[in-house]
Amino acid sequence: MVIFRLVFGLLLLAGILCFAMYVATGSAMWRQRGLVIVKWTVLAGLGFFGVIILERLASML
Repeated sequence: MVIFRLVFGLLLLAGILCFAMYVATGSAMWRQRGLVIVKWTVLAGLGFFGVIILERLASML
């Protein structure tokens, strides 16, 4: 659980830094990298929460 939170936080930080570099430089490359990082971070988060929900459903049965 702690490892996932650390990875999730670092990915969000990387996405924010990419967007900050986009604002600072105006290069579209940084915006594209930021969008890719945020997209995969959201997908990883959804997968993680899906696993938690399935674990709780299994324990209810």
